[in-house]
Amino acid sequence: MSRKSTTIQKEKHPSDQINEPLISLSDVVKSFKTAGEDFFALRGITFNVFQGEFLGIIGKSGAGKTTLVNMITGVDHLTSGQVSVNYNNRKVSIHHFTEDQLALWRGKNMGVVYQSFQLLPMLSLLENIMLPMDLCGNYSPIQSREKAYELLRMVELEEHAKKLPKFISGGQQQRVSIARALANDPPIIIADEPTGSLDSITADHIFGVFEKLKDQGKTIIMVTHDKSLSPRFTRTLVIQDGELISDSQREAA
Repeated sequence: MSRKSTTIQKEKHPSDQINEPLISLSDVVKSFKTAGEDFFALRGITFNVFQGEFLGIIGKSGAGKTTLVNMITGVDHLTSGQVSVNYNNRKVSIHHFTEDQLALWRGKNMGVVYQSFQLLPMLSLLENIMLPMDLCGNYSPIQSREKAYELLRMVELEEHAKKLPKFISGGQQQRVSIARALANDPPIIIADEPTGSLDSITADHIFGVFEKLKDQGKTIIMVTHDKSLSPRFTRTLVIQDGELISDSQREAA
């Protein structure tokens, strides 16, 4: 009697999914046209971001940090290379999304905290936080209001809910912008110099909020020029003149 040979394929263990990067950058280049030759803001940047990391991207002013954030969030177009995300258990280039697809993906998966806060001045703090929930349609109006209050409690600003942004301090506005970034409970938080314009005491408090979010399982990418923050990140990248010159993960390996 003949025996048929069979090939047994190893099933993917759930733990393998944990090691899959949430975001992958591969040889990302960004150049701008100038009167003379092209200016390269990013020169072949390659790295992965994994779930649960508190990743610090450190560099001086003009190093290319904000341009890099714009590549990761998809708000600007890259010149060459690829930025991929884990989408429905497969890698997809976000720069191949349509504008509507990108806006929907970003609204549900990524919260962005800006150095300049970017709160809408005509809306109350509560309404600023409710806005992304209302745009994505994840919650009913009652649910979005309750969640907005919950987020304001988290950043200790519930008593200011009805105020306009101009009536609170810069540090308080930054805390509101963090709460807004969490409105749709995104797994990834991107923070572009969130403490750069704050005094040291307020900046330390803001950083503490991010550390708590990391402990809750969020993946955080923070851009900063402050090298002294390096020990507080779980991993650091150093960018200089558009090039990635150091990755603490690779150095440790």
